[in-house]
Amino acid sequence: MNITADTTTGTSTSTHTDAVAGTAPAEQPRTGARDADGMAVAAFVLGLLGLLVLNLFLGPIAIVLAGLALMRGTARRGRALLGLGLGIADLAVLAAFVATDHTLSWSLTG
Repeated sequence: MNITADTTTGTSTSTHTDAVAGTAPAEQPRTGARDADGMAVAAFVLGLLGLLVLNLFLGPIAIVLAGLALMRGTARRGRALLGLGLGIADLAVLAAFVATDHTLSWSLTG
């Protein structure tokens, strides 16, 4: 805290600085790395959800997001790989249903 006095007007002002001399502010994580981590989580969630519904759309989206996250060097590599695997599984489930029912839509009520 610095206090300065103005002798001509009789007033004083004070300023408070939070920075400690000689230390750098804490470094924030790169935005690209945070985005890649978010993509990895989104790929996992969409891949998992795609096993139940909308696997024609959610499977490819999970595959693309997982690939982008891996290319950008995500810290959540395992989650991205799971999203990639689940996206591929979504398309495999869709292919199995198409082969048995000969249609792109499927239901659980035979």
